[in-house]
Amino acid sequence: MKALLAYQTELLVRSQRWLPPLLLYVAFLGLGIQSGGPLLDALGYAAAALLPVTAWLVRICVGGEAAAARHCTAAAAGPWRVHLASVLTALLAACVLGAVATLYAVAVSDPHSSEGHVGVPVPQAAGAGLLAVIACALLGTAVGALCNRPVLSSTGLAVPSGMLAALLVLVAGGSPANAAVSGLVTGSHTGTVIMPWVPAVLSLAVAAAATAFACRQASRRS
Repeated sequence: MKALLAYQTELLVRSQRWLPPLLLYVAFLGLGIQSGGPLLDALGYAAAALLPVTAWLVRICVGGEAAAARHCTAAAAGPWRVHLASVLTALLAACVLGAVATLYAVAVSDPHSSEGHVGVPVPQAAGAGLLAVIACALLGTAVGALCNRPVLSSTGLAVPSGMLAALLVLVAGGSPANAAVSGLVTGSHTGTVIMPWVPAVLSLAVAAAATAFACRQASRRS
């Protein structure tokens, strides 16, 4: 699996198809995180913006090989292993982006409540922000796994489905991503850091189930 991850990472880097989602995420951060703004709000925004970017990265990774090369790789290593490596590569790339965004938010934001009266402990806030980032990256991975090949092979169906699913996962009341981000934003009003452990664990379960389903489909359709 390590060799497959290295191979998929090299494909991603050399393709330069990562550049549009990276620029989109940087634009989101530039618009949503203001220097001197409340820290917890900034961390929530960084996590929320990562979800659609992760889904986009998954689409790039699962479609990064030409069809002939993909068949050769699948024949050598197994289709489900190849697909799993591509999804994990996207998830790892998203987590790196989220970690950098968290550090940026901590560096430029004011560690106080949104009203500015209550101090926010920076280490705990950074930890909560990282957990929210992980939750959103995992759910973005789930969206990408279910809304791209081999589950949805048609681009005309996969792209709008992925966009709509990413939006719904962010705004739906019962979504772990919504809970993680809302906990940060709500805590910003009082200066309270709420660690989103439960949303992170639920997101992991959802991502694992979605990825397992997509890998199973890859094996069946190979």
